[in-house]
Amino acid sequence: MSISYAKPADLPEHFKRLVNLADARIGTTIVACSDEFFAKAERMLQTAPAMFIADKFDDHGKWMDGWETRRKREAGYDWCIVRLGVAGQITGFDVDTSFFTGNYPASASIEACYAPDDQLDEQTTWVELVANHILSPDHHHLIEASQQGQPFTHIRLNIFPDGGIARLRVYGQVVLQSQAATDPLDLVALKNGGRIVAFSDAHFGHPNNLLNPGRGINMGDGWETKRRRAPGHDWCIIALGQPGQVERIEVDTAHFKGNYPAFCSIQAVYVENATDAQLIPQSMFWPFLLNDQPLSMDHIHTYISEILHEQKISHIRLNMIPDGGISRIRLWGKIALEDGV
Repeated sequence: MSISYAKPADLPEHFKRLVNLADARIGTTIVACSDEFFAKAERMLQTAPAMFIADKFDDHGKWMDGWETRRKREAGYDWCIVRLGVAGQITGFDVDTSFFTGNYPASASIEACYAPDDQLDEQTTWVELVANHILSPDHHHLIEASQQGQPFTHIRLNIFPDGGIARLRVYGQVVLQSQAATDPLDLVALKNGGRIVAFSDAHFGHPNNLLNPGRGINMGDGWETKRRRAPGHDWCIIALGQPGQVERIEVDTAHFKGNYPAFCSIQAVYVENATDAQLIPQSMFWPFLLNDQPLSMDHIHTYISEILHEQKISHIRLNMIPDGGISRIRLWGKIALEDGV
């Protein structure tokens, strides 16, 4: 069976510092759509890049990894309403038509609304973020939102007149709802705005998995590096969704039994307006939040008294010594106030 995978988008630098608010892993769902005859709309929300399987067909025709509607034979257009996993301020989009070559839409537009109670009706106010935009086949369309700054919970993707979209990414900043500054939360969780900045290696599993909700479902649902054959150790840099003070750390090696790291340590810093490229060399010299700690297989390791300080931080560097796999990391703490108190 021949399988091809879509090439990653060449994101602008400011998109790289944002979270995909439409990631299925944080609870993004399809509310409704006009049609999904050839391919379910929920496929647009998958984290993995779109794939193409040349000889795969189902009862409706060619199997496609994305949302695809039937050929329209009347006036109108197709649409899909998406409930974002978290509310957020939207900066831009990736409307990805990978592998849709003769069946992509001619154009698309995007609207958004704020409805935290999920009550959508004829009274709902939709704000246009992308005017009708011409699309191309097999292409990442990186589009800036025309209005930025206000929070949204839902988007409506309109495609003209019909066709298929492989993936939809909604890049923005998480806006926490009903979250008091004194309430503890996981400061690096994907749903709270945490993101991976850089990493040394991800041969078997991407460090993005570290920030996923829940425990890992198997060994593939974690960060795992190849076996190190040279001095040194593996590492990844994580940006907190909200700067804060850490009170409890959890390092989970679920499912990693013969390949868990011998030790881990965490360095941390508070920094503003640094580019991701600047953070990588600087991270080697960040002060330690957690000194070297021995790890064991398939276990949640909890650290409280071992935490070295409670200063405000914005980024951490997780060191995995020397290599191996970690399933999840949690940094429980409180959001730092603007004055740093």
